[in-house]
Amino acid sequence: MPIAWLIRHAESEANAGLPSENPAEVPLTPRGLRQSTAIAQRFERPPALIVTSPYLRTVQTAGQTIERFPDTARTEWPVHEYTYLAPARCYQTTLAERQPMVEEYWQRSDPHYVDGEGAESFAELLDRVWQLKERFQQCDEPAFVAIFSHAQFMRAVIWALFYMQSQDQCLAQMRKFRLFCNAIDIQNGAIVEWQCKPNGEIWMSPVLTAHLPSGV
Repeated sequence: MPIAWLIRHAESEANAGLPSENPAEVPLTPRGLRQSTAIAQRFERPPALIVTSPYLRTVQTAGQTIERFPDTARTEWPVHEYTYLAPARCYQTTLAERQPMVEEYWQRSDPHYVDGEGAESFAELLDRVWQLKERFQQCDEPAFVAIFSHAQFMRAVIWALFYMQSQDQCLAQMRKFRLFCNAIDIQNGAIVEWQCKPNGEIWMSPVLTAHLPSGV
C-alpha cells in the first residue's frame, strides 16, 4: 500500500514573528535550516518521490533530503498553505498583527468567500485536499512519498480524510474545522505518516516530532 510522510516545513521567518511580504516567499530561519537537516536524517530509506509545495519554505526544508537522495524524483504539487487572507492586506505584517483579520475571517465562516487577489476560499482548499488524495491513491505500490507541506494544509488533510466522508460534508463543518485546527499542534518539522490500505481505509499516525532534538 502507498505510504506518505506529510512533513511540515521547518521554522520560517514568519513563524519566528518577523514581518513578511509575500506568503509564497517567506524563507527559513537558521533554526529552520537545522531542522531541515534533522528531517533528512529521519529517513531510513529513500522515498520514491519528493514533493514540495510552490512555497519557498518547503523547498528549502526539502533541500537536505534532496541532497541525501539525489536519485529520487522530485515534483511540485499544490500542497501549499491555506492563504485565506489577501496578501496585499498582509504586506509587511506579523502573525500577531494579522490576528484581528484572522478572527474576522473565521467569524464569517463562509466556505466560498475569497478575501481578495491571491487568497483562496475554504472550498478551494478542500479541492486541493481531495486532489492530493487522488494523486496519492494513484501512486504505484509500494510507493513511499515525502510531501513537504504546511500546517494548515496538513490539518485539512487529516480532518477531511479522517473525519469527513465527502467534500460537501466538510463545507458544512467549516467552524468545526477551525476548532480542530486550534486543537491539533503540528510543530515546524513535524511528520504525519499516511497510509491508504487495500480496502480503502485510511490510517494516519500521531504527529511525530522525536526526530527534532530539543533546542533545534
